[in-house]
Amino acid sequence: MTSGSSSKLTKLRELMKDRNIDAYVVPSEDAHASEYLAPCDARRAYITSFTGSAGCAVITHNEARCWTDGRYWVQAEKQLGEGWTLMKSGLPEVPTWGAWLKSASIDPTLIPQSESTTLSTSLTATPTTSSLVPISENLVDIIWSESEQKPTRPTNEIFNLSTQYTGESVESKISRIRDKLKRIGSPGIIVTSLDEIAWLFNLRGADIPYNPVFFAYAILTRDDCTLFASPKSLTDPVREYLHKNGIALLDYDQIWNSLGSWQKRLTVVKTDKVLIGMKTSWAIAKAVGEDNVEVRRSIIEESKAKKNATEIEGFRQCHIRDGVALARYFAWLEEALQQNEKWSEYDAARVLENYRKENKWFMGLSFETISSTGANAAIIHYAPPKEGSAIIDKDKMYLCDSGANRRAGTTDVTRTFHFGTPTEEEKRAFTRVLQGHIALDTVVFPQGTTGKDILARRALWSDGMDYRHGTSHGIGSFLNVHEGPQGVGQRPAYNDVPLVEGMVISNEPGYYAEGKFGIRIEGVDIIVRAETRENFGGKGWLGMERICMCPIQSSLLDISLLSPSEKDWLNEYHSEVLEKIGPMLREVGDERAIGWLERQCTAI
Repeated sequence: MTSGSSSKLTKLRELMKDRNIDAYVVPSEDAHASEYLAPCDARRAYITSFTGSAGCAVITHNEARCWTDGRYWVQAEKQLGEGWTLMKSGLPEVPTWGAWLKSASIDPTLIPQSESTTLSTSLTATPTTSSLVPISENLVDIIWSESEQKPTRPTNEIFNLSTQYTGESVESKISRIRDKLKRIGSPGIIVTSLDEIAWLFNLRGADIPYNPVFFAYAILTRDDCTLFASPKSLTDPVREYLHKNGIALLDYDQIWNSLGSWQKRLTVVKTDKVLIGMKTSWAIAKAVGEDNVEVRRSIIEESKAKKNATEIEGFRQCHIRDGVALARYFAWLEEALQQNEKWSEYDAARVLENYRKENKWFMGLSFETISSTGANAAIIHYAPPKEGSAIIDKDKMYLCDSGANRRAGTTDVTRTFHFGTPTEEEKRAFTRVLQGHIALDTVVFPQGTTGKDILARRALWSDGMDYRHGTSHGIGSFLNVHEGPQGVGQRPAYNDVPLVEGMVISNEPGYYAEGKFGIRIEGVDIIVRAETRENFGGKGWLGMERICMCPIQSSLLDISLLSPSEKDWLNEYHSEVLEKIGPMLREVGDERAIGWLERQCTAI
C-alpha cells in the first residue's frame, strides 16, 4: 500500500467537487487505445499505483475501485494503493464498472466510441439524459502536473521500413484499402491505432516502450491521404518518402481541425458514413460527428493480420535467431545455478537481453521480460523489479516469458524449467500444460471455424485445473507483440474472427498455483493450408506451422501421461530444434549451449 495514492485521491476528489462530478473513470488506455503506454499516458497506474497493462479505475467521493482481469489479481492485490478496492473482473458476483455506476464522467479521448454508446444506454442516471458525460480536461493530468513533473509526450525519430521486410509497398497498401472503401461505399477511414498507422505507411518509431510505433493519426479517403505526426519526429528522408507517395503531412494536433472541417462538409453534403475502428475514441467520433461515422472492425487491422510471404519468412528467421539466444541463456543459467551462483530474476533477464543484442538485427525487446522464480511465476504478468527482485532458486520452477523485435519480425516465447528435482505435482501440471499446447499445435480445421480454446484446456480440465488468460493472441510483424483481431480464448469476441491462412498467433496454455509455482509453454504458429485426404464441402482446411525453436524440458514431464502421438510430437519438435539451432550455436562457438541443447533434445 502507498500513502501517495491516498493523497492523489484527495486532490482528485477536490477537483471532482469543484466540477460537480460524482464519479470519474480512469481507463488504462491512451488516446489510441494502446495496450502499452508512453510514461505520459500511464494515468491509471499513476492514480492507483497498480502497473498492470489492463484495468479501469473508478473514483467517487466515498470509494475508489479498480477493475482488472484474472491475469493481474495477484499483482493488483500487492500494488493497489491505500483507499483502493480490487474488483476481480470476470467473477460472477463482480459487476462491471458500468453496472456499478449510475452516472460517470470520463475523458472522451480515452474511451472507444463503441463502448461509450453501450455505456450511455446502460447507465441509468435518468430515463432521458445520457449519464456518461465527456470532460474535455483530464483530471488526473491536472493533479499529476501540479504535484510533480509529468513526463512529456515523446517525439522520437520515425524511420522507413523497406519492402525487403514488409513485402508490400505503401502505394500497394493504400490502393488495397481504397478498394475496400469503394466496395463498402465509404468516403474514407480515420485511423487511430498506432500499429495500423505504422503498418499502412511502412514506418516505425520508438515512442512507446517495446512497441516500434509513433504517435500519429491518419485520414485516408478515396482521393487523399494525410498523416498527422509531430514535425520533430520526421527526418528529411521520411518527408521525401511520404511526399513521393502522395501522403500529405500535418502536425499531430491538427487532426481535430481537420475532423471539424470534414464534419462541416458532411453536414452540407450527406454521403455514406466515414469508417472508424472499434477502438477509435469517442472524442474522434464527436469531432467528425457521431451521426457521420460507422463503427466496425478496422479494415486495416484485418489486412495487417494476414501476413504476406516476406513477413512469414521473416517470422521464421527471427525465431531461429531467438532460439540461439534462448539456448545460450538457459544453458548459462542452468550451469550458474548448479554452481550455486546467486542471480536475481532481474539480473538474469539482463543476461538474456545481452544474448539477444549480440544478433545484429536486434531492435529491442518486444515486452518486458517475465523472469520469475517460485511463487512469482504464479503472477501471470510479473515483472521483476530492478531493486529487490528474488534470487532464482534452482529447487523451484522458473518461468521466463520473453521476446524481441527485429526488422524482419517479432518474437514471443515462454519456457518453464526446473533446475533441481521437481515435485510430482509440478510434473503433472507441466505435462497437462504441454498436452494442451500440443493439441492446439496439431489441430486441423475447416476454414471459417472458431472455438479452439477447449483444445488447449482439455487436459488441464481433466485434472480440475485451468488458467485465467487467453490461449492465443495475434503477433505483429516488427510491430506490437499483441495484435488483433484474431485470437483463441474465452472472450466472446474471439468467436467473431476465424483464423485464416497467413495469420500468426501464439500458443500459450499455462497453470498457476498461487503462492507456489507457475507454468506456461508458449510458442508461435503460422496458420497454413493443410493437406487433407478429403475436402468436405469444398471449404479448404487449415493447420498450424510451429516456428518457435526452444526445447521443452523433458525431465519435467510425467511421461506416463503422454500418448504415443504426443511423444512423437515432442521428439519431432526437438529434432527440428536441434537441426536448426545446433549449427548456429557452433558458428558462435558456444560449447556449453551446444551440450545443453543436445541433452534437452534427447528423444524420450
